[in-house]
Amino acid sequence: MNNHKKKLEIIPFGGVGEFGMNMMGFRLGEEMIVLDAGMMFPDESLMGVDVVIPDLSFFEAYATQVKAILITHVHEDHIGSLPFLLKVSPAPVYATRFTLAVAEHKLREHGMLDSVDLHPVEPGDRLSIGPFQVEFIRAAHSTIDCIALAITTPFGTLIHATDFKLDESPIIGDPTDLARLKEIAREGVLALLCDSTNVERKGRTPSERAVIPAFEKIFENSPGRLIFTCFGSSIHRIQIILEMAYEFQCQVALVGQTLVRMVETASREGYLNVPDDLLITPAQVGHTPRKSLVMI
Repeated sequence: MNNHKKKLEIIPFGGVGEFGMNMMGFRLGEEMIVLDAGMMFPDESLMGVDVVIPDLSFFEAYATQVKAILITHVHEDHIGSLPFLLKVSPAPVYATRFTLAVAEHKLREHGMLDSVDLHPVEPGDRLSIGPFQVEFIRAAHSTIDCIALAITTPFGTLIHATDFKLDESPIIGDPTDLARLKEIAREGVLALLCDSTNVERKGRTPSERAVIPAFEKIFENSPGRLIFTCFGSSIHRIQIILEMAYEFQCQVALVGQTLVRMVETASREGYLNVPDDLLITPAQVGHTPRKSLVMI
């Protein structure tokens, strides 16, 4: 059967009209790719529930149709249910280097790392996956190493913009590749799928660099130790804090398993620059002068 006679289906399994569980399927005939595999944290009505994942019963019936799983970035609402999806549909996984490194931790916890087919990609890479031609496009965000996707089908090109931030000077990495998106737009786009929080609000989110002057004042005027809170995946923000702590001759203690793992991974993969002898353990906090202590 010719591909043009097949039906192109865009199937949201989660993340539409809700915060979390982002997962989108694209099916042409009997071949399918899945973009993201997210989870959602439960609200107070779900007592005893640790995480909420999309309904995966569809994949139990059509597991062999899934030719690839593409992960756009490391936020839990986009990657948190990956191990559960792979248990049902063990397809190859494609993502950028940092995203894959974080995924490996999750898969190791589930005892699945050795059985999963992981493929690193870079912005600008193009792949043929079944009837789909997939191009990975740089997307800036509050975390690092994110991608948007252009998916070309016999019916036209789909843009899956995922979460993004139009930060022209991100702390780590390059800005969102608007030039490439414009090129694709001129060629014609069948559908734009846009999934970024607050995208319907007017205005523009400031660059991450906008917090630096306020942070400098805090470091200059603080009479004691400083305590910052942020998501473990906020590598841009963490880099700012580390550099400022080093400038003001402070030492930094990382508190929290997820935060420590993210910092170690980002540092090992070459994204995060951690000055020598800057970090101390939480056990050393009590032996560090308060004026010289930063906790994240």
